[in-house]
Amino acid sequence: MIERLPFIPIRVKSGLELSKKLDLLPMSYRVGKLFPDLEASLLQAGVGLRSIEYISVALFAAFFYFILINVLSVIAFLFQLVPSTIFFTSLITSSIVSLVVFLYLTFYPHLIIIRKVKNLEKNLLFALRHLLIQIRSGVSLFDSMASISKANYGTISEEFREVVKKVATGEFAVDVLEELAFRNPSLYFRRTIWQVTNALRSGGDVGKSLESLISHLESEQRVMIRRYGSQLNPLAFLYMMFGVILPSLGITFLIVLSSFSGLPIKEFYFWVLLAFLAFFQFFFIGFVKSRRPSVEAYV
Repeated sequence: MIERLPFIPIRVKSGLELSKKLDLLPMSYRVGKLFPDLEASLLQAGVGLRSIEYISVALFAAFFYFILINVLSVIAFLFQLVPSTIFFTSLITSSIVSLVVFLYLTFYPHLIIIRKVKNLEKNLLFALRHLLIQIRSGVSLFDSMASISKANYGTISEEFREVVKKVATGEFAVDVLEELAFRNPSLYFRRTIWQVTNALRSGGDVGKSLESLISHLESEQRVMIRRYGSQLNPLAFLYMMFGVILPSLGITFLIVLSSFSGLPIKEFYFWVLLAFLAFFQFFFIGFVKSRRPSVEAYV
């Protein structure tokens, strides 16, 4: 479970208890109809709450910030720090902030899922090769999964650690693996688990299924790397245009224009240009990083 959510100054468990005391669950049930996919997203993100409970926490956070901003504006008015017109402004501001907080918390599980998919697919190929080597060496599937759980494959090791723990307590391996595939958002990881469960149910060779999966995943990663490489050329041109050429030409144009027109160039314009360049570089680096495929090394 996520112990602390963004923009909530309390823990999830405490927020859930407070939302129940405020009787927000009936309202959460009605609001939850607007987000039908939230239940599956919470399951795949690993948040130990139902959708109605999670929405009640998000509503409580929205109400908290709505009241907080209005209380602060009243205190500022009482101490004569702001004019009386601040009440109308604070009402609009608190409403906008509350809406933003609620929507952000509602879509926060999707951000967790995106992060989880990248962590899963980053080490998936290496984990499959590890599993194949173990099985081809005569090691049982359970011991092979236990070996992966002890290795350093990030989220994959954590997921297999849960599988090994449940199988060791007496649950059927096929049922545990199907549950694992259902609650994981990565398509490649789910496809891997489905192939293993199908081989177990049909009594087929798990090694052959893993070999075909590894071959398919290698080709998919090569395609993703080539696609990413082809996208870097126009991105580099875009960076050169907006990050280097246009600012340099813009400053030169302003200097030439001021020399002909006699209008002085204020320092404010250079600070605006510097702020634009900083924002553009930050945005560009984040965009390029988000487009990078979830591959740990070249194959």
